[in-house]
Amino acid sequence: MVEDSLWTRIVREDPEHSARYVERFRSMAAVGADLDGEARMLDAMLSRGSRVLDAGCGPGRVGGALARAGHEVVGVDVDPVLIAAAEEDHPGPTWLVGDLAELDLPARGIAEGFDVVVCAGNVVAFLAPSTRGEVLRRLGAHLRERGRLVCGFGAGRGYEAAEFLADARGAGLEPDLLLSTWDLRPHTPDADFLVAVLRRA
Repeated sequence: MVEDSLWTRIVREDPEHSARYVERFRSMAAVGADLDGEARMLDAMLSRGSRVLDAGCGPGRVGGALARAGHEVVGVDVDPVLIAAAEEDHPGPTWLVGDLAELDLPARGIAEGFDVVVCAGNVVAFLAPSTRGEVLRRLGAHLRERGRLVCGFGAGRGYEAAEFLADARGAGLEPDLLLSTWDLRPHTPDADFLVAVLRRA
């Protein structure tokens, strides 16, 4: 039995939480907020037409931007409300409901690996602690030979950078680059955010 993520527990206690989350980002987009910072960084890492897995894709903000930039995108999220919003707001990618702790895309007919797997929006901080290593292992298993996993999340959310990096190494992943922002500022010990670019060891 897979332990429920923090997101799943929040939604169980507050069934309207997901709908409010969707509307928050729709409202930000409507007033012209810049919501594509993560996608810009990822696009710079990729050749045109690359394969991207948006793991914990939410309502499709990052994956949708990468699809518009010409990449082949698959997005997976445990929350069906968020996946429905992604399908409505960002048509084109393949959006799937699924738990990252049980991720097995070949079993769902998607056999080809990915050039980048991205976990933006504090996804890893919402994982149940007992599933963190397994999620990282499964994400790494979906990478192509030279593919990279990019995770971004804030400090103070119960998953410290050192613990995350230890879990990544335990899952067979090594850091290529550690940043403190999506606009490429170097990571420092006192940074309040981590963007980790990982490869298979």
